[in-house]
Amino acid sequence: MKKLIEIIQSPPLNDWTDNNEKAFDELFGAQDGRYPSGAKKSVKLRAPKMSTGDGVSFAAYIHPANPDSGAYGGTSFVIFPVEGAPCLIGLVVGTQGLSPDENILSRPGHARKTAAICHWLNKEYGKGKLVAWAKQDPTRVDLDMPDHVKRTFSAYQAVFARYGKVLYGLFCPMADHPDATRHAVCAFLDLMFQERGFMPLSRHEKEAEQIRSKYFESMLPATSRTEIETNLENRRYVILEGPPGTGKTMLALELLEQRYQGNGKSIQFHPNTTYENFVGGLSPTESNGGLGFSFKPKRGYLIEAVVEALKNPQRPYLLHIDEINRADLAKVLGEAIFLFESQDNGRREVSLANDFNEPIGSKLKLPVNLHILGTMNSSDRSIAILDIAIRRRFAFIKLWPQTAVVQKLACPLMQQAFQDLLSIFIEFASEDTMNLMPGHAYFLEADNTRAIQSLQTNLYPLLEEYLAQGYVSGFSEQILAYMQWLKSL
Repeated sequence: MKKLIEIIQSPPLNDWTDNNEKAFDELFGAQDGRYPSGAKKSVKLRAPKMSTGDGVSFAAYIHPANPDSGAYGGTSFVIFPVEGAPCLIGLVVGTQGLSPDENILSRPGHARKTAAICHWLNKEYGKGKLVAWAKQDPTRVDLDMPDHVKRTFSAYQAVFARYGKVLYGLFCPMADHPDATRHAVCAFLDLMFQERGFMPLSRHEKEAEQIRSKYFESMLPATSRTEIETNLENRRYVILEGPPGTGKTMLALELLEQRYQGNGKSIQFHPNTTYENFVGGLSPTESNGGLGFSFKPKRGYLIEAVVEALKNPQRPYLLHIDEINRADLAKVLGEAIFLFESQDNGRREVSLANDFNEPIGSKLKLPVNLHILGTMNSSDRSIAILDIAIRRRFAFIKLWPQTAVVQKLACPLMQQAFQDLLSIFIEFASEDTMNLMPGHAYFLEADNTRAIQSLQTNLYPLLEEYLAQGYVSGFSEQILAYMQWLKSL
């Protein structure tokens, strides 16, 4: 690996082919290599002599089924040398097309992990600037790189002009940061060899797992309670979204009890929730008139929350709305949607159709100490979709299943069940379907016997419902095989 990093950091414009052959050979074998000797048969090096004129030089690790010269196909790790700068490195689809790696390139997990690697490199080493970029869909070789990405890496314009449509993951090394280059190279190569069935040798397993864990964090990022509290203080209106079992409702109730010291209320939306329930409206009451009842204004949950918040303006008040997207939110809010602007400092006001008595009357404002926290289940496809006007007014925070929680609290069987199902979703689920990955709450049983019962009576029916609704139709065989394993426990 050392020789390869040296080539990338300081491209040898002379002896390009020989140097790359030496670096390639050093990658394999138990003595000094990172990968087993057998992995060498899964790739071959293509490193033509340096091009002159307008040509683009490269060194590529390609599928061995490709010819020794001319256009090649499939996925490859490529090094592009330029004068006056380190080599650009990246993952490339050969100009001949996806074959023989169409199964790798078309799998959502490959694109997902490539994007995660680039996200991690930007966060770890970019310091506010792009040092890496990934294409959303590697198979779209008809789409060129975005212009702003090309401008960001201006030293490599010749590379982009020729290979911009087939580059789907790249890293721009920094001359003074060889460690970043090593991590990027290891991440890209580990991914490529893993896709071909080879893992790093045992002495490199720890480093490989550390790198893998770091970029996996970007696929399932952890959200701290502090982050939610800060958003509630700054934005006032927040929605927690995520798959079932990620602890959204539990977290909201803990915030209400602990952070807000019980100063608030928890309600739940459903398809029959109306404007009258939430904001307010006329409600029948008994009377001595001829009909035996009359209609009087009745406050809804929102107006009641406003009244309670106004009792002590210095003390934050939380209205928690569970399953907020199960109601038609645009209809439920009505004209009150105008009030949901976090920066208006309580100046916005709407006129109501009825007089709700003091301190509201017929004019409604939202006091600055009123905070609203909604929770929504991203797996529920039967609910109304929140429109853009609604989304603009809330800060959305995603809660993902957390591996660390399962590893800390669950028995080995639960840990295995979680990791196996997570691997299926990462590899085969589309971006939309990834939101259905069951949360860690399904996998927290510490006793092995109770774990089996929980998996078969809680998780199994959920996966059955996913199949019945067609939510996981793109990888149903993998889910069915996993369910067969659950039944065999």
